[in-house]
This record gives sequence, structure tokens and C-alpha cells, in this order.
Amino acid sequence: MASTATSLPAPAHQAAKVALNAALAENNIAEKDGTQNGDDAEPGEIQEVDMQAQAENIRTVFSDPKNFNVKHPLFSPWTLWFDSPATKGRNLPQTPMSSFPQTPLPQTPGGLAAAAQGWMEDIKRVISFDSVEEFWGLYNNIVPPSQLPQKANYYLFKEGIIPAWEDEENKNGGKWSIQLPKDKNRANVDKMWLYTMLAAIGETFDPVVVDAESPDSPPSSLITGVIVSTRPQFYRLSIWTRTAPNGSATDEDTKLKDRVEAIGRHFKTSVLGYTDSAKLAGPLATEVEFLSHKDSEKKGKQAKKIIV
Repeated sequence: MASTATSLPAPAHQAAKVALNAALAENNIAEKDGTQNGDDAEPGEIQEVDMQAQAENIRTVFSDPKNFNVKHPLFSPWTLWFDSPATKGRNLPQTPMSSFPQTPLPQTPGGLAAAAQGWMEDIKRVISFDSVEEFWGLYNNIVPPSQLPQKANYYLFKEGIIPAWEDEENKNGGKWSIQLPKDKNRANVDKMWLYTMLAAIGETFDPVVVDAESPDSPPSSLITGVIVSTRPQFYRLSIWTRTAPNGSATDEDTKLKDRVEAIGRHFKTSVLGYTDSAKLAGPLATEVEFLSHKDSEKKGKQAKKIIV
């Protein structure tokens, strides 16, 4: 994919600015401490700093997608996974990410059910990253969803969480999802997927995390991962959560439902760009809907959806 340096959303530009300023500030502090003085400087002497020259030596992913030397850490490390019909039963598939090193599957507490283990044999763990710059370096070198083959999937999950219902971090959760007709959304799906990933790694989906009263120890985000799937006639975007309301109407469950609904509204309005009152369902299309993983197995009227 071509570099998106001139068309990135404001949060991405802000992240690059913060990374640049942090690097400059670090260098400036070092010089005030006398740790980067020239050979002829007296102990403790402060040399005049050429900030322009320093800035020219700092390369972000926006100016140099392959050789950037500044990293801005994310709140959590993430892993990109991929599968498609081409990956079935192959150890080293010819996928859009075949140039990236393949890494072993992580071990999860208690392991996975046999059915999940079989499915995981076909999904490929592509690469892990923990900085804004590494994310953009990855994004600039993978095939966008609009160009993926049918029945392919990208899974972006927090490091250590396998994109399977049976994972300990997912089994009590659910997912927000929207299904979009392919013929009407081929030009939009790449941007939607990019903004979904940015919201996930930027921790903006879950309002409790963003508005935490104690920044030093914010509560764990409900978000475990995000997925984009290509099918013959539609795209599907999903956001997975680690817990889901159970309909008990207790105070705790009501608060959890409000929190989950806030994630869905943010997904619909701020990420996908629809108005809050927009009706999206139609041929091959759905509303923005939440369903617990346990209810997903019911496949009938007993399943309780939340719709925003």
C-alpha cells in the first residue's frame, strides 16, 4: 500500500508530533546535563544546540516508512493475524504478508478446545508491535482489505490473546459487528478498517479507560481485538470484548451494558462515520450489532442483540 503520509487522520499526525517532540526534548535534556558536549567542552558547560540539525536526523514512519528511528509506545502491544483459503494446511503460505517472519502460537492458560486448536492451525501470526511507528510500518506494507481474496480475514488482537472464542480473555465476551455490501463499500472499507485499528490501538473505544480518574492505573479495556473479513458479497468489521452483559438487570450488569453500548456508538459514529440515528440494515447489510459469544452459538430468536 502506498504511504498515507498526506492523508492521515488527526490522531495519527498528533502521535507523530508527540514522538518527534519527545525525541527532541530527550536530546535537549541530555545536553543540559553535559552528557553530549563536544570534546573541548568544560565539565557542566552547555553547548549551543542546533535543533534544526537534530530534527533532520529524526525520521518518523511518516517521512521514512522503512527506516524510521523514532518510536512512540502504545498502551498495549498488539499482534496481527491473517488467514485465507490460501493458508489452509500450509506452513508457509503465499499470503500478502509472506515477507514477515512467522512466529509460534502463544500458549494460553488452560489451552484451547480441540476444535479451536484445529482452526488455529490455519491462522498465521504475522507480527507483533508496540509503537505507533511500527504500526504504520506494518500498515504501509500489507494488502488492504479491498484487495484481499474472498474468505480472507485480518485479526488485530492484543498480544497474548488468540482470536478465538475459547481464549480465556474472550470466552465471556462478545462482539460488535457490522456487515457491509461489497459493491457499495469497496472504496470505503480500507478507511473503515484503518480507523477501527487506530481506535483499538489508541484505546479510544472504551470510555472507562479514556476517562479513568487514576491515569497511573486505569481499568482494563474491554477491547481484546478487531477483525475485518471479506466474503463473496460483503465485508464484516468486528470489535471483540472480554466481557458481555448477561441481562440480569443488576447494577453491575447495567453499568456493563452502558459501557458496551458506548463502545458501539463510538464505533458507529466516530469510527465508521455514520450519524447516531442512521439506519443501516438492508440487503446484505446489518445495523451495528452486539452479540455475546455465548448467544452467537444459539443461532435463533433466543440470542439477544444490542443495536445502536
